[in-house]
Amino acid sequence: MNDTYDVVVVGGGPAGLSATLVLGRQRRRVLLVDAGEPRNAPAAEMHMYLGRDGADPAQLLADGRAEVDAYPTVTRRAGRATGVRGALDDFTLDLDDGTEVRARRLLLAGGQVDEPLDVPGLAQRWGGSVFHCPFCHGYETTGMALVVIGNGLAGMLAAYVRDRFSDDVVLATHGPAELPGWVAGNLEARGVRVVESPITAIDGDLGALQLRFADGATLARDGIYHRAPTRPGNALAASLGARVLDDGAIAVDECGRTSVPGVSAAGDAARQAGLPDGVTLVSVGAGNGVAAAVWLEQELFRTGLPVAPGQG
Repeated sequence: MNDTYDVVVVGGGPAGLSATLVLGRQRRRVLLVDAGEPRNAPAAEMHMYLGRDGADPAQLLADGRAEVDAYPTVTRRAGRATGVRGALDDFTLDLDDGTEVRARRLLLAGGQVDEPLDVPGLAQRWGGSVFHCPFCHGYETTGMALVVIGNGLAGMLAAYVRDRFSDDVVLATHGPAELPGWVAGNLEARGVRVVESPITAIDGDLGALQLRFADGATLARDGIYHRAPTRPGNALAASLGARVLDDGAIAVDECGRTSVPGVSAAGDAARQAGLPDGVTLVSVGAGNGVAAAVWLEQELFRTGLPVAPGQG
């Protein structure tokens, strides 16, 4: 049997599983490699996924694995892809168990990794009482006393949360405020107090949190928002020479194709360069995975035609 897969999908979150499902249904020989570390693992609920609003994201992944396993041309392997080389129709991936796999095409869906500020108590509460996205969590924090941890342009998150969900919002810049004038003006207009003293610790749980500051002050809050910096879930795209945007996202076109022929990307890991930011929702990731796989499948089909499109 040919030991080359039609497609290797790296990453088994909503994007990777959805892409694998599409390709499995088209009877493509697919390998899905997944490290089992979803970005939203700390979250108990997901939202804005039609038919699953408020559902457990872990259950979505479990259901997705069961669905792709039903297709005989699909193989799932637990592990990491640690390296990649090759080109169109002949890629080789190194896996962390020391084996190699070959593929005609690659679909990268390794997501992003959040890296919260180094404040004692912040990372430990990630997804429980510290939220990164007002679309994902805002409705549930309606009417709470909230603090947004951020600086610079990130200060606008406090203005947004104040506008949509709470009359009691504080911005903690964790050091001297570096807010553009228009950001500071909007915060002042909305009555958002700015605290510049560095945060030394966060204690408590949702509904009863306390922030401690270097100047000795404390702040009682019900919930925290913090849009943490992120990094790519893996470095495969960069190692192949694919274009990577300033925020670390893999640049893709409308069909989910990267700048490297034969390599697609989807989910939190990728976005079009013309967009101001990624829309990192479970529903969007799943949809992006489906779309990228559909176009990838069409590409595989066309390359196998005995008469090239437009000829004859």
